[in-house]
Amino acid sequence: MQHHYPSSNLTRIIDQSLFYQCACPAQVCRSILDLRELHDYQLNCGNDSANDKSVHDAIADAACAAHAGMEQCLTNILAIEGWDLQTLSMPEALRKKPPKLL
Repeated sequence: MQHHYPSSNLTRIIDQSLFYQCACPAQVCRSILDLRELHDYQLNCGNDSANDKSVHDAIADAACAAHAGMEQCLTNILAIEGWDLQTLSMPEALRKKPPKLL
């Protein structure tokens, strides 16, 4: 599975998003991390029967495809929101965003 964003960068985005109450980028990052975990689990599952291997391969392939789509989604939303794509710093305008009313 190809990783455009290292896990440390995803964690950086999550931390800023949660601190400034801007949850959407954090949700996408969390989904990417979960897909990586799912993919790794499927590749390392100890059950080696032919049928089970086919099931695990199918799940791993789907996780890989979803992962690529979610990483592209993250790139798109960071660009839309104006994040610095080099430092992965949240734009000042989002930092001053008023909290949402419940």
